[in-house]
Amino acid sequence: MDYIDHIAIQVKNIKKSTKWYVDNFKCKILYIDDTWAFIEFENIKLALVTKNQHPPHFAILDKNLKIDKNTVEHRDGSVSKYIQDNDKNFIEIINYRD
Repeated sequence: MDYIDHIAIQVKNIKKSTKWYVDNFKCKILYIDDTWAFIEFENIKLALVTKNQHPPHFAILDKNLKIDKNTVEHRDGSVSKYIQDNDKNFIEIINYRD
């Protein structure tokens, strides 16, 4: 069964927004650079992204993701591709390589 891995929201300043979430909630920084941050809550992860790097989206973990021309490898070693639903919402299909 697939499940929601994370939700991504766009922010203006990655470091400032990450600090706000860490200061206000009990979450852990998994990754941070100037273009995106990945923070983990007890039940889900939140990606903070810049407008020029990623669309706002939610991600579904798919351990059987097929690698094709639309699949991209990310800095953290994950692979994913974006699809859109009937209403043009972005959904990232993601797999973390073991």
